[in-house]
Order: sequence, then structure tokens, then C-alpha cells
Amino acid sequence: MTHDIPLEVLYKKLRNHFGFLDWWPGETPTEIFVGAILTQRNSWKNVEKAIKNMKKNNALSIRYISSCNEQVLAKIIKTVGFSSQKSRYLKQIFIDILTNYGSLENLFALKKEALRKKLLSMKGIGNETADSIILYAAGKRKFVIDAYTKRIMHRVYGIDENIKYEKLQDYFENNIKKDLRLYKDFHAQFVELGKNYCKTRPLCSACPLNLVCRKIGL
Repeated sequence: MTHDIPLEVLYKKLRNHFGFLDWWPGETPTEIFVGAILTQRNSWKNVEKAIKNMKKNNALSIRYISSCNEQVLAKIIKTVGFSSQKSRYLKQIFIDILTNYGSLENLFALKKEALRKKLLSMKGIGNETADSIILYAAGKRKFVIDAYTKRIMHRVYGIDENIKYEKLQDYFENNIKKDLRLYKDFHAQFVELGKNYCKTRPLCSACPLNLVCRKIGL
């Protein structure tokens, strides 16, 4: 892994361009948890519609989701793709949490690595989703790696875009300040850069990292 530019310098360049982003949107840990499941293979716009509809139907609670009919829940979240599958996952996950912990608060009281292990044991939750829940819903430091992060790090630092999730995560956690707010905002900055500039076909000339990127004119 190259060290052309320190990660925190990279972050400052992004922060100067986009400002503080205060991501992840969600009024409660439950809402953030549900959003992390729904956003898999979906646009955030469709997730927002689904969550809005859940609120309208008083369906955004662990007890409701764990006891409701899967088909009913699938209709409520129909704006997201794979709604039937996601309703099944959500129901199973929240039944597990209520049965074994009684509440999200009790689940989140686990130590970070124990919490991560538990989340990853649940069907429908992979590395990125687990770490999003840990960081944004549980408020514990775990740097989230997503497709935008891998793409940007490949172009700016020349790393292998197929690098293992944990290896890239370790690189961030070992090279930036261990600060919850920084972890959240740094991830948000990558998301914003990936959506607006570092796309599959990048907009290099306007990119705030164009002076330090190895892949100008890709």
C-alpha cells in the first residue's frame, strides 16, 4: 500500500470541498439499522421512500417487524428491490434480537468485536452492512468499506480494487485518528465523491482530488 498522501490530508481536501456531511440519515438506531439492510443493491432515494412508508404505517419498530406478516411488510417497503427477501431478513433478524437480547440497546451493549460477530451471523448482513450498523446505529468505531472507497483508493493510491475488505479496513483504522466523528464523516466524504465525481466514468477535471490522483484522465 502506497503512502503518497496521508489519509487525513485526503480527508481534509474532501471536507474542504463538501463540508461536514453528518451522514447517516436516520432519527433512531432502529431506523438506521433498517436503512442499512434496505440499501443493499438499492438507491438511497428508494430506501427513503420505503422508510417514509414504514413510518406512515407505524411499521418502523423491532416489535412490529418481528411479528408482522412478511408479505405485508414487503408491500410497505415495495419501493426497494428484493422487497420480499428483505422483509424476510428483517423479520428473522429482529426476532433473533428480541429473543436473545430483548432490545437493540442490549445488543449494542456488546463489545465491538462480539457485536460484529453476532451481526455477521445473521442472514442478510455482510461486512459493509454490519459495519454501517456498528458505526452509525451503535456508535462504535468501525470504518466502513464500500465500493466507492475501493474505487477511490484504487485510483488515488493505486491499490488493488479487489483488496480484501478487512485489509483495507485495517489500513484506515491504523492510519487515521481513532475518532467516531471522523470515521463517520470520512466514509460519507467517499460516498459523496463517488456519487458526484469518481464515478465509473470519472469527472476528473472537477474532482477535488485531481491534483493527487494517479488516474487523471482515466
